[in-house]
Amino acid sequence: KCHAETCDRCHKTEVNGIPAYSVKQAKFMENCLNCHKREKTLLELIKKGEIQEVHFSKGMECMNCHTAREIHGDGKRYVSMREKGAMETKCENCHQERPATISHKIHKDKLDCTACHVHQVITCANCHMDTEVKTAKRISIPLRNWVFLINYNGKVVSGNIQTFVVNKNQTFIIYAPYFSHDVIKPGRNCEDCHGTDVVKQIDKRGEIEITYVENGTLANIKGVIPIVEGVKYKNAYMDYVDGKWIPLENPEEPLQQFVAFGEPLTKQQLKKLLLPVKKR
Repeated sequence: KCHAETCDRCHKTEVNGIPAYSVKQAKFMENCLNCHKREKTLLELIKKGEIQEVHFSKGMECMNCHTAREIHGDGKRYVSMREKGAMETKCENCHQERPATISHKIHKDKLDCTACHVHQVITCANCHMDTEVKTAKRISIPLRNWVFLINYNGKVVSGNIQTFVVNKNQTFIIYAPYFSHDVIKPGRNCEDCHGTDVVKQIDKRGEIEITYVENGTLANIKGVIPIVEGVKYKNAYMDYVDGKWIPLENPEEPLQQFVAFGEPLTKQQLKKLLLPVKKR
């Protein structure tokens, strides 16, 4: 199935004032950003100099990595872009040889590139479904400066969450593998994942508060957050009334779901994250 609803969405242009279709027009990154809002937010941060992403900073655009087959489909209906065979783009298409670093030797094929090289993810938190139903506009709160770890296709990969509010106080949270286009060349340091306060709290308490209300605004903890089986990830939720976000005092317990073939880390994987980093 094609990535877009109609050909016009990407290919439509004008030549001498006459409507026309263009392959060149479809390759412009602005077309992608009309729908992919998180990537648009990321690019705005790059332009402001707040982050240094390795690919966009070199002038690369979406179609330098993604393919026409991914956009147009191959005649098969995939239930998710994460279903095997749906996507062709992967780091190894260009980076065929991994440097012989200590982290590559230790982790081998247990970790995907994204687990260490995705710097952060931008999360659409508190998606307010009542507003979307009434106005056909998506309203949410962007959060950043964190990244989640989740299992996918036999490896640990970067992940993300998304939280929702519907019918005033009903809440919902999903966990999914997620590739953010904020990629860093050096990769993460060992101590960013191993033996952190976040990991220790998850192990000791079996729960962790990851979003909270601060001065009337939704805020989030920072850093690497492993999504582990049986652990409760506590979030603050807000209602959207007359253009303002208002904290929900008694939200219902959220329904939770793993999507896009993502699975939580196991307790055994958590034990490995608890191991202290050996100083060299």
